[in-house]
Amino acid sequence: MNVSFHGANRSVTGSCHLIEVGGLRVLVDCGLFQGGREIDEDNAEDFGFDPRAIDVLLLTHAHLDHCGRIPLLARRGFAGEIIATAATRELTRVVLLDAAHLQEEEAKRLARKAHRQGRSLPEPLYSTLDALNAMDLFGRKADYGKPIPLNDRISVTFHDAGHILGSASLRLEAREGGATKAIIFSGDLGNKDRPILRDPHIPPHAETLVMETTYGDRRHKALAPSIQELYAAIDTTLARGGNVIIPTFALERAQEVLYYLREGVEQGALPKHLPVFLDSPMAISATEIFRRHPECYDAEARALFEQGTDPFAPPNLRFTRESTESMALNQLAGGAVIMAGSGMCTGGRVRHHLRHTLWRRDSSVIFVGFAAPGTLARILIDGAKRVRLFGDEIPVRAHLHTINGFSAHADCDELLAWHRAIKPERTILVHGEETAMRTFADQLQGTEVVMPRQNQSLGL
Repeated sequence: MNVSFHGANRSVTGSCHLIEVGGLRVLVDCGLFQGGREIDEDNAEDFGFDPRAIDVLLLTHAHLDHCGRIPLLARRGFAGEIIATAATRELTRVVLLDAAHLQEEEAKRLARKAHRQGRSLPEPLYSTLDALNAMDLFGRKADYGKPIPLNDRISVTFHDAGHILGSASLRLEAREGGATKAIIFSGDLGNKDRPILRDPHIPPHAETLVMETTYGDRRHKALAPSIQELYAAIDTTLARGGNVIIPTFALERAQEVLYYLREGVEQGALPKHLPVFLDSPMAISATEIFRRHPECYDAEARALFEQGTDPFAPPNLRFTRESTESMALNQLAGGAVIMAGSGMCTGGRVRHHLRHTLWRRDSSVIFVGFAAPGTLARILIDGAKRVRLFGDEIPVRAHLHTINGFSAHADCDELLAWHRAIKPERTILVHGEETAMRTFADQLQGTEVVMPRQNQSLGL
């Protein structure tokens, strides 16, 4: 058994791991690197392996940093089977089509600039057609807890990771030389005791565990105070006469915030007629997909549906799919909550809203998710006084709030508890900044710890 690492190594984006075992080459995730211009260049580089040689791709979940380079993989020759849960398959289609559209639009913008300067015209990383072609490669749908044979010697079982709808940890079991070996890929693990989704499931023991460490060096703020902080930030902004902009991840975070906004209105913590705009076609589609997959919900969310309550619908919720509707929101003088993608402010409609809002002292921007280094969200969180948007220098005068309790990732305590329950002999740390990895590694006991670098290969 050999495993090599081609993304999310001492970083938190671009998850991509290759396992060679039992005559198969199995890829686990194929994510997009996210961040600045240098990261964009990384996405166009070689994968570190031959896409044509991959037999199967196992997809843990539909976040862009785990699925975002699948169309490029297919364009470069991958023709094997993609296996994922039913919910992940649906969400991935939405995510990849949105990513392809954004890349095509960005390529057009850069092409106009290149044409004026007499330079060669840029091309998108992949096109909408590439994304559609990649979706044709999805084959069997995984059910939690049911082994799927990959050949006569290897099987994989998907376990609920509790991170986003359809997310999974993977346990591969292989028979080699008369012995059976198992390896677990954690994927991204969610928090316990959260609304909507079930808690992360703990797979059976495996000798080797490839584990995420996004928050391996910190504990999350408690959820209840975070919800109250969200309500307070909204209320004080409304009292000033401003708008609230919430940069929103389309999958899970958007639905969770909608869930709490509905609760806030029902409990009287927020105004009864508070206008809430979900200004993200992808988040709108994802919310509709959430409604179709109650098999992923915990008991509390299922009970709401059974009572006839839509958990993702505050009373005055409006979807804005069309770009003209989105532009009209910038004419609102105040008194509204606008949720728009992307969560890290690397693209999408939120950048236009920030252009029209950051300079306003009466308004607020509320960050409710992780912001990778180099992204506009992180730049703002780190205290930038001015930022450049669409060629303009924008002063940052709006009130900025960072509320960490809404993370879809397990914190260090939950990661450690999950790890202890599996008891692996070898732990390979991925999907985390190096400082977080080292802090987490120092707390592990009774296991060999490895922190691979890009394209490093390990024999197991």
